[in-house]
Amino acid sequence: MSTNATDQRLKPGQENGTASHASIHDETIGHGNTPAAWTCVLIMIVGAAVSSVAFIMASFIGFFAGIAVMLIGLVVGFIMRKAGYGVNGSKLKNSGH
Repeated sequence: MSTNATDQRLKPGQENGTASHASIHDETIGHGNTPAAWTCVLIMIVGAAVSSVAFIMASFIGFFAGIAVMLIGLVVGFIMRKAGYGVNGSKLKNSGH
């Protein structure tokens, strides 16, 4: 008989010694659903698209321009987080996210 955790069946309401499913989701961990995160990701997606198209077109300059845009997106996200638009930021109302 296997001792693998995926092979063991628990009865309803029975815990397996680790945190229960409900307690795992009780704490707010911040999944990046903030203006800083969205801005960072959108800028980086544009940079990745530019870099991808330039790679296909064999454009050395365009490829690295896309990489530069991705780095700019990272910096913009960091600055926005420091400005209070990140998780638990001072500019955001506490909406439970």
